[in-house]
Amino acid sequence: MEIKWHVNQPQSVKQFLLASGISQRLYAKIKALGQPILVNGQKSAPSDQVQCGDVVTLQLPAEPADESVAVSHEPITICYENEYWLAVNKPAGLATIPGPTNQTDTLLNRIKGYWQAQGATDLVPHIITRLDFDTSGIVLVGKHQIAQSLLQPQIEQHQLQKFYLAVVSGTGLPASGDIREPIGQIDHQPRREVLADGQSAWTSYWRLGASGQLTAVKVQIHTGRTHQIRVHFSALGYPLVGDQLYDGPLDLGITRQALHAYQLQFQDPFSQQSISITAPIPADIQAILPTERLPID
Repeated sequence: MEIKWHVNQPQSVKQFLLASGISQRLYAKIKALGQPILVNGQKSAPSDQVQCGDVVTLQLPAEPADESVAVSHEPITICYENEYWLAVNKPAGLATIPGPTNQTDTLLNRIKGYWQAQGATDLVPHIITRLDFDTSGIVLVGKHQIAQSLLQPQIEQHQLQKFYLAVVSGTGLPASGDIREPIGQIDHQPRREVLADGQSAWTSYWRLGASGQLTAVKVQIHTGRTHQIRVHFSALGYPLVGDQLYDGPLDLGITRQALHAYQLQFQDPFSQQSISITAPIPADIQAILPTERLPID
């Protein structure tokens, strides 16, 4: 993979690369392989000085395919793609990564097949955001380990913004709110609970509309706990429609939890530009949304 950065302060080439997230170990590997480091298209030395506005280009070693990971040629729906990132609109009913019950046709297997068909040399999908089996929406993937590494500080500082559309059971939910309840697991069961000794979890929501037995909400998660949205709304007494695991009603027009990751925003660490990605609302959720509701943005 070829990576390009725009310099925003004067320093040496080596200092710039280390400050940009290239580890000492990877830097040593790049030197050992004789990979050229270019500044404005010209080969440079580690001690050369870069100035604001310069473009530093680095050719990273390719990441060959893991032969133990099967290839699937089932199609994927792409929301966004550039040389560093791939965002896919995952359908409900598809696992994000291989597991005990499915090793051959998950989103990761399909992405590997897509890249292989494109003739890519980097064939290891680095999954950055995961979704539950029956949750639809955006999954962000780094095309190289360094891309994932450079985005990690934003994840840790809750700067990668993830927004969902959910339909919950019941009405009377306040117009907006923050749910800050720790989440834990009991006896290795798949179901999670709000537990005093659980991991901290923070969910924000905004009510979009309500009718009959249903309320539509825009949701932002600031932490990434397993089943976080499902656990928090169930604990409030408003389980997601169709969510059997968390006691949501199963007879209100949808056969899976009504949850869709519709928007993702982050700062591209390479271009320093903001990237906003959206995925259209699937038909099964559209069908149960209240007629009178605020638009999501």
